[in-house]
Amino acid sequence: MSSKIKVAVIGLGIGKSHLKGYQSHPDAEIVAVCDLNQELGAQIAAEYKVPKIFTDAEKMFKECELDAVSVCTPNKFHAPLTMTALEHGLHVLCEKPMAMNTDEAIQMNDLAKKKKKNLMINFSYRFNPMSYALKQEVDKGTFGDIYFGRTVWHRRRGMPKFGGWFGDKELSGGGPLIDLGVHRVDLALWLMGYPEPVSVFGSTYNPIAMEQAKKENKKYTVEDLACGIVKFKNGATLIVEASWAANIKDKEEMNTRLCGTKGGLMQYNLNGEYKFEADMYTDSDGFFYTKKLDFTTAQVPAPAYEFVDSIKNKRPPLATGDEGIKVMKILDGIYTSAATGKQVTW
Repeated sequence: MSSKIKVAVIGLGIGKSHLKGYQSHPDAEIVAVCDLNQELGAQIAAEYKVPKIFTDAEKMFKECELDAVSVCTPNKFHAPLTMTALEHGLHVLCEKPMAMNTDEAIQMNDLAKKKKKNLMINFSYRFNPMSYALKQEVDKGTFGDIYFGRTVWHRRRGMPKFGGWFGDKELSGGGPLIDLGVHRVDLALWLMGYPEPVSVFGSTYNPIAMEQAKKENKKYTVEDLACGIVKFKNGATLIVEASWAANIKDKEEMNTRLCGTKGGLMQYNLNGEYKFEADMYTDSDGFFYTKKLDFTTAQVPAPAYEFVDSIKNKRPPLATGDEGIKVMKILDGIYTSAATGKQVTW
């Protein structure tokens, strides 16, 4: 009997990156793909040499011998598909955001623990050499205790598939906060040691995207900018900002700043593009030092590779459901605070 982990991928948009990750692991075997678009499924199956194609996930679960599955669908279907897969005895790698809300995330995580299966959330921005190198610096105490941070992803204009499911709250759960902000929140929390959030105050706005939607007669029911200030049980504070449309200088602005008792760090993109650098700020004997982070030697697995490895080695994955719940609490809290005008506490 083969010792390989038999995997399938549901949703072949972002799901293609999962297929690449699985192909990189010698102990993973991709046995099926599933997408409502049968033509796309056939195309991807041929490209990645996958033997079985489905348009119905439940049918795939019943007919295929599987160990694990990636859920890469619109956000609305993350929780139901994850829980169905868990009920079928499968490990699950779920795309971000974990769910539409915190209640769904808790149900998913509780079921995974009950079934003794791994539930990993694809917080992909921590799975790169720079993030790993920063985490190593944090863990060895370079910055001391981190007490303040600001984590940002703004776009001057960049509303994904405008008029599609991303802008439909019933399918997405929200706009840029739940789409882009989720990555920056996870990265900041991971570097901070995933402290427990205790309160948040937030605001959301949609003057730019909503006006465009009216002109183009397209559906748009989410924000185009969100911001919030989060307090944690350990006393730390994090400012969160995310937008698909904001009047800023660069095409995209992505950065995470953390300040600690011994030093600080800043990870940022260059010239509005997807190229990043990171600086570290320290002082010694009254002198201040700024140093570029060297991340050339950091060894980083792809998320899907890490997921398979965690199953093979019977250990928790590096991005857990517990962490996903904390992110969802913050996102939910910002949305609730924005709707009520009041601080949310837990």
